[in-house]
Amino acid sequence: MKKTILIIALMFTALSASAQMKLAHVNSQQLLDTMPSRLEAYDKLKKFEQEGYLELGEIQKDLEAAYKKYEQNKSTWSPVILKIEEEKIMKKQQGLEDRQTALQQEMQIYTQELNKPILERVQKAVEIVSDRKKINYVLDESATLYFKGGVDITDEVLIELLRLDAEAMKK
Repeated sequence: MKKTILIIALMFTALSASAQMKLAHVNSQQLLDTMPSRLEAYDKLKKFEQEGYLELGEIQKDLEAAYKKYEQNKSTWSPVILKIEEEKIMKKQQGLEDRQTALQQEMQIYTQELNKPILERVQKAVEIVSDRKKINYVLDESATLYFKGGVDITDEVLIELLRLDAEAMKK
């Protein structure tokens, strides 16, 4: 009998605790798409990418020129010169591949560097609004398979986010 009363008391406690939890959701893509700093970061990333492609293009041109020179002269070069030129071409090819890999890694690192403060501002804006509205959990609409109900705080977070973003861009 005592166990039954204890179990019922625990169930009522759990139910009342869960009834006090507030759930909200935001559209993170809408938040990110509205931020001026994200657009600026995107432009910086595109410029970095274009510079990388230009660099790779120069390396590719150098490789093609070396191969063309090789093709034009291979019938007249001695076997030793042929071997030296083939090794040069292989080194240039390997250099191109290495630089492509390095540029991809640099792009990832730069992307993370640019996105980190942006995502921190989004988190801070969500936190400010959640504290103000006494919300326990905030879900991202894009990562949720189904939701019905809850409070959509996207607009309020957007206002806070734009304020934080404007402050950050002044610095």
